[in-house]
Amino acid sequence: MRSIILTRSGALAAVALVVATVVGAAPTAQGQVPTFDDVRARTVEFIEYSHTIALTKDQEKTKREALGAIPAPCCADYSIATCCCPCNLAKSVWGLANYAIARLGYDTVRTRALVVDWLKATNPKGYTGDSCFRGGCPKPFAANGCGGMKEDALVF
Repeated sequence: MRSIILTRSGALAAVALVVATVVGAAPTAQGQVPTFDDVRARTVEFIEYSHTIALTKDQEKTKREALGAIPAPCCADYSIATCCCPCNLAKSVWGLANYAIARLGYDTVRTRALVVDWLKATNPKGYTGDSCFRGGCPKPFAANGCGGMKEDALVF
């Protein structure tokens, strides 16, 4: 009997494939602008990108500039570039930014706009900017939450 050992990124890719298969959403095609019609599938996909897409120093600068101007939805005392913690919402944003910059060639302005659109898709009612201080970490995005703190236990 053969054992299969998955790395963290391999496990995330497997989870993304399972989620896409179960909910019917195909992963974003390489070089295509992602759609936000399936928040569950995209969250898994974008979190994977936060681990698997490495940025150059110049690209990291673009990411910092793009995300530094956006208050963290769960903790407005910080920008989403750093957030107050690496929650699932923040990791999804970081991965989306990595994809936009490295795969789509987006600049600061376009990356920021794409991330803002993603945040609107995750919670159409909007975020209050204080959910971390009000027990929102384990709540779904649509309930003003962070979607949990563990990637293998996403909260929707």
